[in-house]
Amino acid sequence: MKAKFLITGANGQLARAFEARLDRNGSYYLALSHQELDIKDLRRVRNMVKQFKPDFILNCAAYNYVDKAETEWREAFLVNGIGVRNLAIAAVESNAVLVHFSTDYVFDGEKGEPYLISDIPNPINKYGESKLLGERFVLTHADRYLLVRVSWVFGDGKNSFPLKLLNWVEGKDELKIVDDQFSSPSYVEDIVHAVLDLISREAYGLYHVSNSLHCSRYEWAEFILEKVGWKGKLVPAKRSDFDSPAKRPRFTVLDNFPLEETIGHLLPDWKDATLRFLKQKGLIH
Repeated sequence: MKAKFLITGANGQLARAFEARLDRNGSYYLALSHQELDIKDLRRVRNMVKQFKPDFILNCAAYNYVDKAETEWREAFLVNGIGVRNLAIAAVESNAVLVHFSTDYVFDGEKGEPYLISDIPNPINKYGESKLLGERFVLTHADRYLLVRVSWVFGDGKNSFPLKLLNWVEGKDELKIVDDQFSSPSYVEDIVHAVLDLISREAYGLYHVSNSLHCSRYEWAEFILEKVGWKGKLVPAKRSDFDSPAKRPRFTVLDNFPLEETIGHLLPDWKDATLRFLKQKGLIH
């Protein structure tokens, strides 16, 4: 009998990537949007999980507005914290495995080298604090879980940096991008592949899952714009040049140890992943 998957946050880029992969695998799943299942509502979460009886709950629901979270912190904490607690409670009650996604923003970015799963989180903005709260609820409430930290996630969604970048440069001949913020872009297709490999091995626990190598926002933008043939001028800028409500950590590269030791492979590097995405979207040939 094949495993059953319940997917939350069905309209997001990560959820859609899971749906596509599970479709190809012939797996049985139910994908629910925020309107269909508000994870902040414990009663509704319990009822849905009890009714569907999933083997795995893939929580792709999240509050991802980093700047808005500084003032809308209650909503951020409810979705990224309390909602995760609700799913963890329901998962235990139904003997399901909870798969939850966290972020590199749980770190302060001051280490100066890639973060290991053994490093202690220290978020510097409300968004990071809300995601750390969710992590704590997974660790304290769930019996079997995959807690997966990802960074600079991109795919076919409104929060995808490559798509936002191409929208920003449309009709422009100059664009400023920060060159003092570093991490590892993470392609949803590669995240899904790695997570399903972890599931197949029943290798539960905390993992960092990002594409190999790292870059600055500026380097990533430069690579994308060169590939699509934009003729404008890309100007390096600093985080301090932008008046953003939320602080951004400087260097949040994730070290994927022990992912390779567990599933037998690392994710491809970020350039390879970005090229595959651009080709998949028909932006390059």
